[in-house]
Amino acid sequence: MELKFSVKGIDCADCAEEIARKIEKKIKGVNNANISFMTEKLFVEIDDNCNKENVIEDIKKLIKKAEPDTVAEEL
Repeated sequence: MELKFSVKGIDCADCAEEIARKIEKKIKGVNNANISFMTEKLFVEIDDNCNKENVIEDIKKLIKKAEPDTVAEEL
C-alpha cells in the first residue's frame, strides 16, 4: 500500500533524503520511503497487514522530530 504526504518546510535536499532513510529504518512496516524536495511530496510503501493509522502517526512524529518546522499532511 502506498501513502502520500505533502511535506512543507524541509530545509534542503540532503535533509529530505535523511528523513526518508530514517522512515525506512525506524518505522515498522515501511518498505520504502522517498521524498522529493522539489515537489515537497513524500511517498511511502507500507506492508498491507500493518496498521496504516499507526504508521501515519509515526511518520509525522519522526518528521517533526527531525525538522521541527516541517508540516506533513497525508494526501
